[in-house]
Parts: sequence; C-alpha cells; structure tokens
Amino acid sequence: MTFYPTERLALFIDGANFFSAAKALGFDIDYRKLLDEFRKRGVLVRAYYYTAIAENEEYSPIRPLVDWLDYNGFTLVTKPAREFTDSQGRKRWRGDMDIEIAVDMLEMAATVDHLVLFSGDGDFRALVEAVQRKGRRVTVVSTMKSQPPMTSDDLRRQADNFVDLADLGNIIGRPQASRNPLPRFVTEPARGAERDQDDED
Repeated sequence: MTFYPTERLALFIDGANFFSAAKALGFDIDYRKLLDEFRKRGVLVRAYYYTAIAENEEYSPIRPLVDWLDYNGFTLVTKPAREFTDSQGRKRWRGDMDIEIAVDMLEMAATVDHLVLFSGDGDFRALVEAVQRKGRRVTVVSTMKSQPPMTSDDLRRQADNFVDLADLGNIIGRPQASRNPLPRFVTEPARGAERDQDDED
C-alpha cells in the first residue's frame, strides 16, 4: 500500500461486502487491529462502518459488533434492514448502504487526502472517479483471490491503489475457527441483518 505519514486518511467500510470478502478468504476481521494498522499509515481522521440492522427482532447478531465499534473509534452509520421473503419462502433482510457511503465520501473528500474504501462493489466506480476529480487519492480494499472474485474489475482499475484483502490477512485477520475473549466484538457475526444484503448489488 502506498501511504504517506502526513496524509489525512478516512476509512469507509461497507460492512456486508467486507464481511463477505473476508469470509470467502477464510478469516475474520479483527477491527481493533484494522484501526491500529491504518493509524500507522497516516493521520486517521475518521473510520466509518456501514450496516443495516433488523430492528424488529429481539436479538440481532450484528448488534454486539455495532456496539463495540461505536465505543472503539469507529463512526457507525446504520439504518433499518427491510424484511422480505425469498422464492423458497425464507425470511431475508436487505439494507443497501451505497447512498450513505457515497454522501460521506464526497463530503470527506473536502477535508482528507486519501480515502480507503473497503468494498468491491462495482457501483462505486463512478463515486471513486468523482472523489479523484477533487484531487484525492482512493484505495480500494477487497479481494480478487476468492472464488468468485469479490471485486469489480472496473472498480479495481479506477482506484489509485488496490489492496487485496488476502494480503492483509496476517495483519488484520484471524482464522474463523479461532476463539478469543471478544469473538462477537472483533469479528462480524453471522449475517443476521446483513444476510443477502449484497443481493441488491
């Protein structure tokens, strides 16, 4: 990754997309390590995490993670997930956060030098281009090493830098089978509210 110590950084994590990429690679994300890693690479101004939450359920599997992130240096952006029934009659949830990510990235482009997008969603290509026109650099973090690849080729080509999540596994990840005192807080829990969120993409 090409970062400069004096750069002002902002992170934008598409929760469902990022979780799916890590899962496809066989590890969980340790969000404490992720934050620490990017604090070493520049002046970290803000770290956003985006997710939809099923508000009508008594327990949402993502709630512990959201609460932990909120108290540990992340800016949470959430909205209610929409419930629907798929063709097999199973209850599913949708919660597309693309607009929220786009608005925040365009606003932060006025005050930071380098924006890091944790998503492989090709819908963000035009957004990355718009941020670049403001004179800002954009790094995309996702993976091409999963089957199928989780990153749109158009998005990867548009970014100033592309970082394959597989190459960060030893830095910000841990095996999915491992257990530690904070398993629900430093890793994305079962899809829950984010289940099938990517189906909209």
